[in-house]
Amino acid sequence: MRFDDQVAVITGAGGGLGKQYALLLASRGARVVVNDTGGSVTGAGADTDAATTAVEEIRQRGGEAIADTHSVTSPEGGQAIIDTALQAWGRVDIVINNAGIVRDAPFEDITADRLEPLVDVHLRGAFHVTRPAWKVMREQHYGRILNTCSAAGLLGAERMSNYGSAKTGLVGLTRVLAAEGADLNIRVNAIAPIAYTRMLAHSVDGATGRQAAENDAAAQAVLDDLVAQYLQKLDPALVAPVAAFLTHRDCPVSGEIYTVGAGHVARFFIGRTKGFYSPALSMEQVRDHLDEIRDEADYSVPAGPADEMSALFATIMANQPD
Repeated sequence: MRFDDQVAVITGAGGGLGKQYALLLASRGARVVVNDTGGSVTGAGADTDAATTAVEEIRQRGGEAIADTHSVTSPEGGQAIIDTALQAWGRVDIVINNAGIVRDAPFEDITADRLEPLVDVHLRGAFHVTRPAWKVMREQHYGRILNTCSAAGLLGAERMSNYGSAKTGLVGLTRVLAAEGADLNIRVNAIAPIAYTRMLAHSVDGATGRQAAENDAAAQAVLDDLVAQYLQKLDPALVAPVAAFLTHRDCPVSGEIYTVGAGHVARFFIGRTKGFYSPALSMEQVRDHLDEIRDEADYSVPAGPADEMSALFATIMANQPD
């Protein structure tokens, strides 16, 4: 499976997951824009070396790439990133929205300065980069877009209300763009990666540090050893094949979410239980039939709002008096 003559834009590609995506796509023939501001895991500072070093590594391996250091956090930055690809190669076939930062804290401590930067990078950043690329993809009737979500939002994780909210907003963007791109051969999917990167290390160090305050030294040593053994298996390179497949011309799916880590791939999906129906629904009926409402037997997986409405109308019609 190759990407010859295709152009990929990958944000946050100076290291971690993004760099592995760039290395793999370039090795399969893609021309890659390596975008990275070189900031810290919390978004502080900037360093152009991150992008240029990754580009040099790609070139040393025989690939073709250029560096870009614009920020995803503004419409102007997003346009400039896409313009980098257009000026160099005249097209954009693939966008991988991978750039991200973390600023974990208990919910009561999530002030605006902890929330807004994450929304700017993760959610608004994906908008700012994807929108100018979308115009190009519409004209060429082809495109592949991959957004990055997280189990922190899909399933919930303590101290990550800002991160989880921003990441799960990308699920909505993915689903809507998949619907809008269906007739244009633009496929849009999301990935929830599990990999040992700077971001995960930052979160793990914070969690183990809090745990250490509660444990004695011997117990903490055992915990640290177990964590280290687990993390060693979370090689970011093992996530890259899924990112590459979902952005390949042969990818048959759109609007879907895949969780990937340590060589394992699975699909997250949004299901709907069969539920309970009453034409005169009351609070007491909700209470009394809660188990039935929550029962996962015979669940369905709606492809979109039309499926949801069809299921509702089918239930209403099936319960009409003769």
